[in-house]
Amino acid sequence: QVQLVESGGGLVQAGGSLRLSCAVSGSIFDINARGWYRQAPGKQRELVAVLTTGGNTNYSDSVKGRFTISRDNAKNTVYLQMNSLKPEDTAVYYCNVRRVWGGPLWGQGTQVTVSS
Repeated sequence: QVQLVESGGGLVQAGGSLRLSCAVSGSIFDINARGWYRQAPGKQRELVAVLTTGGNTNYSDSVKGRFTISRDNAKNTVYLQMNSLKPEDTAVYYCNVRRVWGGPLWGQGTQVTVSS
């Protein structure tokens, strides 16, 4: 009934840019934060960026100054602009919505591969 669908992943060279999109279908009334996570091969899923309903943002130290999280309420979409990409950014990126009452919601992921 409620789904998050990521898009925009792909293969880029180091130093390049990508913009990930997360479209939210259905109705969610108790969102308190939106975020992006990533999981590289052999590693745990980690938080990349968070955007609260109040407009505050927080970023992993590894992406500060390079990534920007934003949203478009009219399109029910959250974005992750990724600049100056590095090979260590290679991972599957997942969209996440945190709720006040319900459990968190996850997208199926989109692959980002950064070549040297």
